[in-house]
Parts: sequence; structure tokens; C-alpha cells
Amino acid sequence: MYKDPSRSIAERVADLIDRMTLEEKVAQLCGCWPFELLTPAGLDSERMKSRLAHGLGQVSRLAGMSAEPPWKTAELVNGIQRYLVEGTRLGIPAIVHEECLCGYQARQGTVFPQAIGLAASWDPALMQKMTDIIRQQMVAAGARQALAPVLDVTRDPRWGRTEETYGEDPCLASAMGRAYVRGLQCDDLAGGVIATAKHFIGHGNSEGGLNWAPAHIAPRELYEVFARPFEAAIREAGLASVMNAYNEIDGVPCAVSKALLTGFLRGQLGFQGLVVSDYMAIETAHNYHRVAGDMQEAAIQAIEAGMDVELPAPTAYGSLVDAVQKGLVDRTTIDTSVRRVLEAKFKLGLFEKPYVDTERTREVFANPEAKEVSRRLALKSMTLLKNEGALLPLPKNVESIAVIGPIADSVRCLLGDYNYVSFTEGIVGMIRSLARDLNADPSQLGDFVAYHAAAFKTYLETEDEEAMARENYDMASILESIRLLAGKSARVTHARGCAVQGLDRSGFDEAVAVAKQAEVAVIVMGGKSGLDYTCTCGETRDVSSLALPGVQQGLLEAVYATGTPVVLVVVSGRPFAITWAAEHVPAILQAWLPGQEGGPAVADVLFGSAAPGGKLPISVPRSEGQIPVYHYHKPSGGRSQFSGNYVDMPAKPLYPFGFGLSYTAFEYSNLRMNKPKVDSRGIIEISCDVKNAGKVAGDEVVQLYVHDREAAVTRPVQELAGFCRLHLKPGEAQTVSFSLTIRQLAFYNVDMEFVVEPGNIDVMAGSSSEDIRLRGVFEITGSILKVAGERPFTCEARCRPLG
Repeated sequence: MYKDPSRSIAERVADLIDRMTLEEKVAQLCGCWPFELLTPAGLDSERMKSRLAHGLGQVSRLAGMSAEPPWKTAELVNGIQRYLVEGTRLGIPAIVHEECLCGYQARQGTVFPQAIGLAASWDPALMQKMTDIIRQQMVAAGARQALAPVLDVTRDPRWGRTEETYGEDPCLASAMGRAYVRGLQCDDLAGGVIATAKHFIGHGNSEGGLNWAPAHIAPRELYEVFARPFEAAIREAGLASVMNAYNEIDGVPCAVSKALLTGFLRGQLGFQGLVVSDYMAIETAHNYHRVAGDMQEAAIQAIEAGMDVELPAPTAYGSLVDAVQKGLVDRTTIDTSVRRVLEAKFKLGLFEKPYVDTERTREVFANPEAKEVSRRLALKSMTLLKNEGALLPLPKNVESIAVIGPIADSVRCLLGDYNYVSFTEGIVGMIRSLARDLNADPSQLGDFVAYHAAAFKTYLETEDEEAMARENYDMASILESIRLLAGKSARVTHARGCAVQGLDRSGFDEAVAVAKQAEVAVIVMGGKSGLDYTCTCGETRDVSSLALPGVQQGLLEAVYATGTPVVLVVVSGRPFAITWAAEHVPAILQAWLPGQEGGPAVADVLFGSAAPGGKLPISVPRSEGQIPVYHYHKPSGGRSQFSGNYVDMPAKPLYPFGFGLSYTAFEYSNLRMNKPKVDSRGIIEISCDVKNAGKVAGDEVVQLYVHDREAAVTRPVQELAGFCRLHLKPGEAQTVSFSLTIRQLAFYNVDMEFVVEPGNIDVMAGSSSEDIRLRGVFEITGSILKVAGERPFTCEARCRPLG
């Protein structure tokens, strides 16, 4: 019956489970490293026979841990699936999963801006187009589950993984995450890719900004802020998978918390899909958090908590057969998780179509639309923080430009942490370190190291990370892009000045010299994202200081002292505390980590070929001492009792959430609501008019904020309720209308009931969380409404021409 596509999925799953042995069931709950099935020469029949005897749940990152192009990966996928379908008793295909945070992490996979830059675009529709492209590339290579998006809300930019998030606000993160999931999974998983939202939960609110550190979050804040993006993806996008966080909450690691993974995730948030472990997370219950005496106990805690699959390999779950046989785990617990795994595989259509159409793989990866969308997103992410004296855009007739800084001629530094080049660089760095520290050839350091040393032999033999990036992606640096746009009539000079990190100032003199000879100096500074010790941002790359790394601040001040006008371009995955620059430098452009089209995108904005329209998805602090600083703080937060400031600095951020300048000006007018009062079960329409009052076309993100004036528990001073990105020509005006369903304003009361209370709601529309242009108020009437199940997470916006 289970092979009959005319039967329901429930029927097929029930039939298949009845046929399975315990060993076959547990095999479905486990992942497998590629090196367990392959040698550098290709698939190994003996390894597959040994490792796949009882079947397999998932293959862990076949493309991401390989040097093969996508069409070769597709052939490997077909080989593995063929063995499983034809060579095992029940013929159950595997799910191949990959990373795709900012693009399919594989050779020749398109690299889009890193997540924090995507959030700066405030453009969920274009985000969904991006993930539709990622879906096409992954399916063409045989990957059917994505370990993304990251839905962590973060308010601490010291955390290295800030760049992987959509920032500080749960409403913005909900909108961007929902779009990401919809594009990836599409309307039918038979043609889609399972999205895996992570890290559930609180990972971005860690103690001291340290990765894996405890998250101190009270239940009300956990539910209202940190769970909101996950619930939005579950209820509004049909999220198919969730991955746990590494941290603990109130003494219990998330990976083994039944209260979180079953009671909260499934019971309260309504999740019905597959829960998979973050890599090595289950074993940390034993060797890191110390709540399990051994690996088997860790496995028992995880499976009983509701963890369906262990990734990347069965370090702990390999003991589940023994645990069941000893009576330590009930067979029905195993069956519950196996049922979820099989449901996912049937929904993906793997039983009907286990193989990849390799004829289409090259065609999909050659599609020029991917590069075009990457460019559009990079442009939309550009966030102009300062433009004193209208220094930007640079005039078309500029005669001399000095392009200075450690990132000016780097393509590698334009990339985030989870792309093929950055991750491969991390693996290669690990292999080099192990070989050096142990004074051994990599081939002698175990199967994992030996396999990857052979696979990445070319990269091991060179330390030229720039060449690696250029080999894999068709990229141009910011310097190269400026030269192209400036044309032959302009003299463009370059000096690196210093490295991203380190104390070497020997390049300062050259940088000062070229700056003195130029009309304008474009200084490109920031960090390098990745996973090894050379990186300043990314997973495990947490910092105690938000200053520019190394001696970059000294270089900036030296160039500024020449008197040549300075444009600072910041390339980074986290906001830096650039207080000195904000006070002295006339123009500042936050470029984030703009991906493979980042160089041309920055140049387009500098020369006015495109106008900046990005808005900050996270507040820029003045100092680490302000952390956390965010816009939706409580009435008693974000200020001291009497002065409203610290003794040594203002309490407000350097640049607030939602902030971003343009090359034009926008006027707001005529805030109106369709009624002054609305029942707690109702909807209110809120509208305003926005006009481009400048001389050039530009984008504006209209932001709607609300504030509950009186409530049973304290409420934030403002909450983002919705937003709309507009493109307006000079003199053009549009009406923006928001449909606010009152249930969106629900909160947990004193008794931890999720309710809407009657009362007055302040309405604020503006260009940022601090630049509020219009204000109004409406009243919620009726009785207290208990909200359960479906509710909106952002209010939808509509735009129409004015008049």
C-alpha cells in the first residue's frame, strides 16, 4: 500500500511503519555525513552497503561539504537514492539537506546578501523571489530540505550570528521569515524544499552575546517576542521543519526540553512538522550542558522531548535501538517521530520521484535571473546613515577618487558566513590547524578530515581566499566597480591602508598620500565574516567590542585629517559603534554583507545610478555599554529615572531602528482611520499619504507603529505593526493603507492568558522608529477577547496613486 500514490499519506505512512523493524525505524531518525558513503573517487559500494543497511533518514550537506559542481552533486544524489530504493528492503529514499541562509551553499550556487542585509531591504516580496530561486537550484541538485531561515530575534550585536538574523524586531522578522518559507516550500512540497526555521528558541538573546550561552528570557517575553517569527512561519506559511537552539532556558537545554519542543512548539504554536537537531546539539546534553550521564541518556532525553531527527550523524541516536530493547524508551515514542519523517518524505514526493533530472541542472544554475535578483536585493539593502552637504551621490564629472581601506578591493569580505566559499575556508582552516598542531598529514587524522582534505586539496594548497571567491562567483570588488562607473576620465587610486584585523599601521602613509591627491576619499571598512579565526563575524565569532576591528579607526582618522571629503562604506554583518565617524565623517553608507553583486551595488549607490532606500533592521548603539538598545523597550526601559541618559552618553542609539536616508525627501500627510472605535474582534483601516518632494526618484519604507496606552501589564513604548516599501518618482504621491486586525495587538495578561483588552491605542506613522511624522489614536471597544490559534503577525499594506 505505501507505494501506491493513490492512497492518502496517512494510509501510506501507517502501512510502512507496520512493515518496519526497529532498526529500520531508528535509521529514519538519523543523518549521515557524505564521507561515510564516499571516497574522493566517488560513491563507495562497500561503505553504502555497511552504512545504509537499514535505510537512512537524511544525508547531511552533500554539496556544502564537497568540491563538486551541482551537476556532479546531482549524480551523487541519484546514486545514493538508487541504492536506498533498489538495494534496501523497503526502498525508502533519503532527504538531502543543505544550508541556504543567503543562497544554496554549493559551488556555483548564487550568493545573495546576508540575512541582516535582506532585512534592511524591508522587501518581503523580493525575499520570496530569492527563495524561489534557491528552491529551483536546490531541487535541481537533489537537495530537498534547507537548514534556514534563522528566525532568532537579536538585540545584541556582539553576537557573531547577528548577521544571520533579520534583526531586533519580531514583526519585521515575522514578515521576512514568512516570505522566505513561502518561496522555498512553494504551494506544494512535491515541487518544493522543506524550510527549517532555527534556532528554537532564544539563541539570539544569549548571555554576554556569546554563542551557546544561556538565554535569560521570562515566559511572557519569550512568547510575545522570540516565538513570534516562528509562529508566523508556522501559521501563515505552513513551516515544515524546526531546528533547536544550542542554549539553555531556565536550566534546560532546548534540545532536550519537552516543555519547549512538544508543549510549547506543538501544543501552543500549532506546529505539526519535523523537528531536527542542530549539528551535535543532542550530544551537548552530555558533554556540554551536563544534564545527561552518557550519550544514550542524551538520546533518550531528546527523543522523549520531541526531537525527531539527529543531525548530522547518529552520535546519540545510534543507541536508541538498545534503549528500546532495554525498555528505556517506549516503541510508540520512536513510531511518533518516524511517522513525521515518513510524512515529510511522502509530501516531498520522494517515493514517486527519488531521482534528479540531471539534464536540467546546468540550465537551472545558468539562469541569469538569479544574479539579477541578487543585484536588486543588494541595492535595496544599502542603508545611508549620513549625507552631510549632499556629498553623495558623487558627481559624474569627478576627476579623482581615492578608494581606501582593507575591504575596498576584496570580494571575499562581501560574503556572509554561510556560503560555499566562507564555509569551505573554515573547513580548510580547521584541517590546516589540526595538521599543524598534531604534526601529521591530514590523511592520517580520521575519515572526516581525510575526506575533506582530499576534496578540498586545491584550496589547501593555496591561502588565496580572494582567488577562491572569484573562482566560484563572478564577482567584482567595490574598487573595481567604482573604476568601471567612474570611467576613463576619472583618476581612481587605491591604498589598502591596513588589514581587517591586526596592529600593522605601515600602510597608513600611502593611504594618506592618495587621499591628499583626490577630490574625495571612499573608505571601505568593516569586518570579515566566516567561521575561522581570521574572521570577525559569523558563527562563534562573538566580540566584546563594537569598535571597528584592528587599526581601522586609526586609518579613518588619518585620512579624515587630510581634509579630503570622506565617504565611509561599512561592510559588516553587525552594526559597529561608529560614534566618531557619525560626528566627523560627512557621508556613511552601511552596505552589510551584500553578496556576489555587492561591489556593483555599492558603486551604483555612490554614483547615483541607484538611490539608497534601505532601513536599519537593528539599532546602531553608541557603545557596547548600551546593550541591549532597541526600539520597543518598556516605559521604564531605555532611560534612567531622572536624566533620561547615562552619565557619560545619551541612552538613545546612535541610529535608531528603521532609520535610513535617501537622495530625495518624502512628505507624510493626512493620517486617517476609517472609524474612531473598533471592536476587539474587528479590523481598522489606517491610511496616510506619502509624496516624493525631491528631484530624484527614490524608495521610502512607510512604517506603522502602535502603542497600547493602558493595559493590565506593561506594554512597549511602540511596536512595529506593519510597513510598506514605495518607489516614488519626483512629485509622485501615493496613499498607503494598512489593515490592522485587532487580534494582532493581543498580549499575555497577568494570568498569562493571550488577550485583547479594550482601551486606547496610539497610532504612529513615519520614516523610522524615531522619525514619526503622523500621530493618531483609536479606541478598542467591547469585552476582553481571548485569542487562540490563528491571528495576524503583521498588518497587510496596500498602495495606490493619490488622486
